[in-house]
Amino acid sequence: MLATSIVVLLSLSSTGLGWEWGKSGKWDHKQRTNCHGGESNINYTTISGFFQQDDPATNPKTFDYTEANYGLINRSYPTDDKFDPNGEKTQWERFAYYVNTLNRDSGKNTQYKVLFMGRHGEGYHNAAESYYGTPAWNCYWGPLEGNGTVVWRDAKLTKDGLAQCTKANAFWKHALVTEKIPAPQSYYSSPLIRSATTANLTFADLDLPVDRPFVPTVKEFLREGISMRTCDERSNKTYIQSLLPGFKFEEGFTEDDELWKGYEGETTEAQWKRTKTVLDDIFSNDDSTWISITSHSGQIRANLRTLGHIEFSLSTGQAIPALIKAVNQRKVDTPTTTVQSWVAEATCLAPPVTSISGQGCVCSSATTTLAAPTATTTLV
Repeated sequence: MLATSIVVLLSLSSTGLGWEWGKSGKWDHKQRTNCHGGESNINYTTISGFFQQDDPATNPKTFDYTEANYGLINRSYPTDDKFDPNGEKTQWERFAYYVNTLNRDSGKNTQYKVLFMGRHGEGYHNAAESYYGTPAWNCYWGPLEGNGTVVWRDAKLTKDGLAQCTKANAFWKHALVTEKIPAPQSYYSSPLIRSATTANLTFADLDLPVDRPFVPTVKEFLREGISMRTCDERSNKTYIQSLLPGFKFEEGFTEDDELWKGYEGETTEAQWKRTKTVLDDIFSNDDSTWISITSHSGQIRANLRTLGHIEFSLSTGQAIPALIKAVNQRKVDTPTTTVQSWVAEATCLAPPVTSISGQGCVCSSATTTLAAPTATTTLV
């Protein structure tokens, strides 16, 4: 018993009861539901000053993470004198050591994670929206299966999208060997084919550490905002498994898509709520420090909002890292707020006469106005 106690103590920080070296820790159900005698809430903060993407001066329209060491800023860290007194380590090695010390020295209710959030490569739906224009895409083309030439229901990657995956893969091959970027310890993906394929083509053939294999987990709530358009309806579980047999599915993942409706779309507020839910789940149950999430522009935008990050839009195939501080704290009672979960949109029965950005469609025939919102959700 004494020997066991000594081992446990040695795994903790000499300056505080922190997490195991290289891990961020996780919180079990009891810790999440009983924090200081009450229900808990995870509060997220983005620690800025480490990546170019958290600098408001960085232009997201022109920034390319593959040309900028994933955006890691060249700077010193408080731990450099101890870890790299001779200046021989790479920027990523020094940053990784610093992050590990943050977790080692943190209390049991605090953890730090670095999230690598990548947007999928260009899909056929992206190409179609660019071709037809966003208003026409939203009100007519998007709700269709395709245009007779291509199909964009649960859209696959275009030739350009596949090339973007090849570019991402080449970046990681270089960064792992030359820059010593930490390989992700965990991988997560949206269930939509464009994102899961992007994750697979980016990471599957990398020479990864034995203890950090590419075994991604598909999580339902990492999907794109659920619009009325068919690109946001996912394929069934059996098909995804047949296409990507190395992927795992979170517990409770349903065979068929039970969220996409086709006649109503998810509201922004509802997407924010499910984003908080999925991030809470990852931070509570995964003690990895370095985590890859392959998802979508709208979903990553919701992630950044939840994590307290500045807005930073991503083109297809682009990615953004963030150093996140998560604190499990007692929940403060606030008045409940009821928000609309689903909303209908007007659509055209035929291709619109015009599609003007910022003004919407002018339909060539009667507009179909769908049913009023039918569902609500309560935010506590």
